[in-house]
Amino acid sequence: MNNDTAIRVQGLSKCYQIYTSPADRLKQFIFPRIKRLLGRQSLPYYREFWALENISFTVKRGETVGILGSNGSGKSTLLQIICGTLSPTDGTVQTHGRIAALLELGSGFNPDFTGRENVYLNATVLGLSQDEINKRYDDIVDFADIGEFINQPVKTYSSGMVVRLAFAVQSQIEPDILIVDEALSVGDVKFQAKCFDRLRQLKENGTSILLVTHSSEQIVSHCTAALLLNKGQQIELGEPKRVVNRYMDLLFGKDSNQSKVEPNATTAANAQTPKAPNIELSHTEDVFANRIGYNPHEYRWGDKKALILDYKLIANGEPYPSAISTGQKIDLILVVKFMTVIFRPILGVTIKTKEGITVYGANSETLKQTDLSDAGVENSTLEMKISFICDLAYGDYFISLGLASKHGEEVIPHDRRYDSIHMQVRPNNTFFGLIDMKMSMTSIKL
Repeated sequence: MNNDTAIRVQGLSKCYQIYTSPADRLKQFIFPRIKRLLGRQSLPYYREFWALENISFTVKRGETVGILGSNGSGKSTLLQIICGTLSPTDGTVQTHGRIAALLELGSGFNPDFTGRENVYLNATVLGLSQDEINKRYDDIVDFADIGEFINQPVKTYSSGMVVRLAFAVQSQIEPDILIVDEALSVGDVKFQAKCFDRLRQLKENGTSILLVTHSSEQIVSHCTAALLLNKGQQIELGEPKRVVNRYMDLLFGKDSNQSKVEPNATTAANAQTPKAPNIELSHTEDVFANRIGYNPHEYRWGDKKALILDYKLIANGEPYPSAISTGQKIDLILVVKFMTVIFRPILGVTIKTKEGITVYGANSETLKQTDLSDAGVENSTLEMKISFICDLAYGDYFISLGLASKHGEEVIPHDRRYDSIHMQVRPNNTFFGLIDMKMSMTSIKL
């Protein structure tokens, strides 16, 4: 492993032996040995559960890799093996440098010790000398910001206070590798902002970070790469935005019973060279990709029981504008076709930055658009008009569309078109940030 690599995982697998009863565990301990002595073959008294199977990836110095996956996908098992607290069944893990980890809330803390005593204990375990801890102690206490509780037993702390102190210790020692497993979700918003600012500083100083979180926006915002696990399998590794899209697919069942909606040959050919604006919307053919502003790199999938065929984006009366000015009224007209009967259809719209940060999202149910609830008639076509004021700052944005239905609490995706429309906002020197908040200032003469 070269000096530019912090973590290398190759062919990693972890298998657990699951016993139906304690008696089976005892049988497994005794009978196979006896049968081997007698030259007989023994059947196992357990079943195998593979928490991880053939996982391989590399993390470079200064790289932040996000790990996504639903509960039970193997994320925590992977982190424990990387930290050395769990042994793999197969494969290898190589790490370079000091590892600091937040795997479980308050792990490594003695509840009867004070916060101060636990700081010294935890930092010593991480390899710091007494002098090094003394030099960093004030910074750790300032970062944790738990006041006089630093001199109280940890068992009197709230969960938020425990994670504050734990993160303060792990991050202030400037490790070569920092592993965070969902710990930041416990802290309040202000503390999370401080934590992510600290993660940014560590990253700039060359620390490699593994971040496990269910927050897709944290992955997109703070990670240079992402790894998706599902039922112990490595599903995808690569650019965070793409991996997050695949994660959303898994959450909504695409990989089990959905199929990707592929454009027809004419659509694919025209996607690269959009035609001139066509005011007439198609109610029969899927010509969505022919429109100016269409993003040929959209991520589209669904069960095809309903389709979004066409769209027209209008800015202050101008159809398919090449760019939009802040403050303009936007009308987005969609053509939706129901291939079969759809009960309780839901139309959703999300606007994101090019980095994948959600600026705004809503759907027909959150907007209480009740007239759509009876619209899903077989072979029927519907036009939906979505209107909003573009108060966005200068930059590139993508509009995602989704057509789904609800059966009880289950959401069934029919046509999801992620990042399907590119919307460019012209420069504006009246404010900075993401959104025009219509701020005003007045002076009061004294």
